[in-house]
Amino acid sequence: MKVVAFKRELQGSGASRRLRNSGQTPGIIYGGTEAPVTISLDHNALYHALKKEAFHSSILDLEIDGVTQQVLLRDFQVHAFKQLVLHADFQRVDANAKVHMKVALHFANADVSPAVKLHGATISHVANEIEVTCLPKDLPEFITVDLSNIDVGHSLHIADLVLPAGVTAVTHGSNLTIATASVPAGHVAAEAAAAEAPAADAKPAAKAKK
Repeated sequence: MKVVAFKRELQGSGASRRLRNSGQTPGIIYGGTEAPVTISLDHNALYHALKKEAFHSSILDLEIDGVTQQVLLRDFQVHAFKQLVLHADFQRVDANAKVHMKVALHFANADVSPAVKLHGATISHVANEIEVTCLPKDLPEFITVDLSNIDVGHSLHIADLVLPAGVTAVTHGSNLTIATASVPAGHVAAEAAAAEAPAADAKPAAKAKK
């Protein structure tokens, strides 16, 4: 994805406020061997870009004065109640150095899983993203979680995920739960009542036969 930015000479809260009033958002680029550079970006373009999942977990081509460099979005601040992006931080990317990023999880095939098809279970998404490390070229936009084999009472963990080539999950020594399958309490009660009904109907019939 491409991002167009402009060098920002004036700094300070007053300059940032004037910048925002003119429809721009202040930001900064840092990392690598170069000095940090303060920038400004078109607010509306940035605001809509932030709504896209890929903008948060993809290598971005950031252009300043016709020169493009690869960066990652590292942080951004928004107003407490206004639709206003206050600031954005970007980190330069070294093609030969691994990056640590949080990547979104996309859940698939829940409808064909034994938990749902056979038991009417509910599959809960315990985590919606995980942290990974990889070279910039291997960074995935998202990771697919295949739920086709999950059954009632079972869970999926990070170790169960099929990660793209070159991508490693950062677990900090913990095999975190990603999804669980359970039957709703009301559904369990209904199934128990349905099972008891034939047995109750059979008792009067047996007495009548005597």
